Amino acid sequence: MTATDLNDVAILIPAFNAQAGLERTLASFCEDAPVRVLIVDDGSTPPIAAPVIRGLDIDILRMPVNGGIERALQAGIDALDARGVRYAARIDAGDFATPRRLAKQRAYMEANPRVAALGMWTHVVTPEGAPLFDLTPPTDPAAIRRVMLMRSCFSHPSMMLRVEAVRDAGNYRAQYRAAEDLDLFLRLMERHDCANLPEFGLYYEMNERGISATKRRTQALSTLRLQLRYFRAGNLPDWIGVAKSIAHLVLPYRALRSLKARLFPAGAA
Repeated sequence: MTATDLNDVAILIPAFNAQAGLERTLASFCEDAPVRVLIVDDGSTPPIAAPVIRGLDIDILRMPVNGGIERALQAGIDALDARGVRYAARIDAGDFATPRRLAKQRAYMEANPRVAALGMWTHVVTPEGAPLFDLTPPTDPAAIRRVMLMRSCFSHPSMMLRVEAVRDAGNYRAQYRAAEDLDLFLRLMERHDCANLPEFGLYYEMNERGISATKRRTQALSTLRLQLRYFRAGNLPDWIGVAKSIAHLVLPYRALRSLKARLFPAGAA
């Protein structure tokens, strides 16, 4: 396999009634080799149709009913493992990938076998594409471990996951609704490293229909439960993280979004 081959990589994208956004997202991938795609249709009505996009070999796994992103991702990982896929590249309908994102991530993970999950920095934009702010979390596994309970260290739709490691860690779970990614990463870090590439790999669409807005209280409660489970009393960032989760429970969504835009202005390094 050459450096540009992506035969062991598959894009994993759950979708629920998001045909148009799904097609735009998949069309954003620009790689130097063909890429497999697994769409997990989470009970859409009408069912998601596989688009025809050059360079992408697209398959659909249909869930019998809408069971939520946690179960859709769990089923997707199981399906990719059964097909012998080594790396699952996450993205969500409505988001956009930067050129050669997958090749860059795969090369890093091949060179760093201890890394089970690899993210990239993220441009956060409006549904119209206007910049809101940038997410540039730590890249080093040690730094990530220190602040993992204080801030979001990974942009979930930017992640590349080592499928075998995810399965060994127990896969995605529905135990922590709307915080299934944090739950998974914390379990992965018990036996592996997780890291970020210090470059932008994703344009993340922030809208008021997304999980961060519509399930904000559920997400904050799940995050707080995880923070308390993994809490380290001697680590100051853990205390700050708990305080932030409480703030998410009491502050309106629009106020939080405005605060993030002031703290992380677009273009900031």
